[in-house]
Amino acid sequence: MKNNDWKDRLNVVYSTNPDFKYESEPDDTPDTLPKEKQALKIALDKRNRGGKKVTLVTGFVGAGGDLDALGKLLKTRCGVGGTAKDGEIIVQGDFRNKILEILRKEGYVLSRLIGM
Repeated sequence: MKNNDWKDRLNVVYSTNPDFKYESEPDDTPDTLPKEKQALKIALDKRNRGGKKVTLVTGFVGAGGDLDALGKLLKTRCGVGGTAKDGEIIVQGDFRNKILEILRKEGYVLSRLIGM
């Protein structure tokens, strides 16, 4: 057992069993699919955003760190802000064509380009 595991066993108060082992929850981080198997969709969205346009990249399957890395790549290459969460990347502005080129150069296969 690691030294600082008290957060993993918050629900267990006391056990009299000398052979008792604390069970922690398994990590449910999904494996990131390879670039060729990602079914990404690019769309323009302006609903619930005060009339401002954003480019949505949806359909990413994988760990949050990989999603953040792809989001950072897209935002820096487009030179704008945005966010990456819940399997989708939001890039401020209409950058559908530029994002399409960037993703193809990186090796991603896109399933749909919505709104073109």
